[in-house]
Amino acid sequence: MAINRFTTMAYESADEMVFGRAKKPVKAGLGLEIGAGYTTAEVNYAPRPEAGETKEKLVKEYQRITKDIMGRMVQVGFPAVVLETEHVQQMTNNPTWGGEVAHAQKTIMEEYHEEYGIKCALRHTPGDIREDRDFLQLRGDKFSVLMESFEAVADGGADLLSVESMGGKEVFDYAVLRNDIPGMLYAIGVLGTMDMSYLWQEIAGVAQKKGVVAAGDTDCAQANTAMLIAGGLLDKNLAHTLAIIARCIAAPRSLAAYEAGAQGPGKDCGYENTIVKSIAGVPISQEGKSSTCAHSDVMGNLTMQCCDLWSNESVEYHSEFGGTTVQCWAESLNYDTALMNVALQTGNEKILRDMLVLSDKYRDPQGYILAYDNAYKIGQAVVKDGNDIYLRAKNAAVECCDLLSSAEKLSMTRFEIGALEAAKTALAGLTDDSDKFMSDCMTKYKNEVKVFLPENYAL
Repeated sequence: MAINRFTTMAYESADEMVFGRAKKPVKAGLGLEIGAGYTTAEVNYAPRPEAGETKEKLVKEYQRITKDIMGRMVQVGFPAVVLETEHVQQMTNNPTWGGEVAHAQKTIMEEYHEEYGIKCALRHTPGDIREDRDFLQLRGDKFSVLMESFEAVADGGADLLSVESMGGKEVFDYAVLRNDIPGMLYAIGVLGTMDMSYLWQEIAGVAQKKGVVAAGDTDCAQANTAMLIAGGLLDKNLAHTLAIIARCIAAPRSLAAYEAGAQGPGKDCGYENTIVKSIAGVPISQEGKSSTCAHSDVMGNLTMQCCDLWSNESVEYHSEFGGTTVQCWAESLNYDTALMNVALQTGNEKILRDMLVLSDKYRDPQGYILAYDNAYKIGQAVVKDGNDIYLRAKNAAVECCDLLSSAEKLSMTRFEIGALEAAKTALAGLTDDSDKFMSDCMTKYKNEVKVFLPENYAL
């Protein structure tokens, strides 16, 4: 697979972007088309810890989960659903486990599709197991096992292949604790993109060979880490300004999957996906208010603005008053998608989109930048130097700072304003010479980060 960098925007204006419609819809699974004029719930779940003791227990657990979700969808009368199985480590380290789980799930889904006509698709997300104790081993033996896992789940019946890849995390973890903007830029924008390009060419190759869809990645390991460290409005562990700069840098990194052959939908926890959609035109999954079972954020309505799949992030399987957790959250997600679909059918999608955005846009710097109008501007900054992985990441960070500096209605504390000014100073001091930046960073972080192995990135 060749790498084809994006240098133009998929949409002529930000206002074109809405939920349920993508420039490049994706057909997957049993009668489902994602981004073709309607939104679909994507239910994500985790087995109980004791279910992972044996392969047999794990398969039975996922059978129960799948039957619960499909049964509730039919009972309440919802027309479509996507199931996402994010692997526990046993399933990826032992590819036959993941393959058997996928087969068991898909068999049940096919029965419901045939009996009731429900449209459905199965996404499997193997874990990025490419690590050995404290060190990442991105191109070692674990890489081969990871690829075997993708092949096994595709053979088992998975329609969509995804991963939450780890490239760059060893440097990012060091940099984020030091408010080191150049280090974050190097970790996410450069190292992360290099690993993504390598990894996703292989995943796309597996998908093509098996006749399934290479879906997408997310910068969960880095940008989501920054978001969760930043926390809520009373937290001071990390400025929210730095968290959103990390998120903007993550956009060209997540874009690299599509440049290497992925088709979408992007992963739910990629809050950068609105930026990615503006550039690549691919459908995206998103999470927000219906993912409070997994974590809190400050933009739970806003993230629905341009989604094609709407996810709950993840929930452990157990009982609630309203049924099992997967039944409860699947139903909540589907009521959200039903509202979006009625808005699309009645021509009111932009009104609903703007109401969702305005309910969160001025709460925090993160929501302000990820609002679709500003997300589109970040996208424009990325494609300006789209062939240079360093400059496009730097451009995204600079544009983020410029937008925050000129925001009129956004209220920022002294802590946030100070972090913004420090970030602007750091970015202003960076070279535009990619080779020099990469050489300087290689020297610096090889010396300072003992777990950084340049050979992971063919450096």
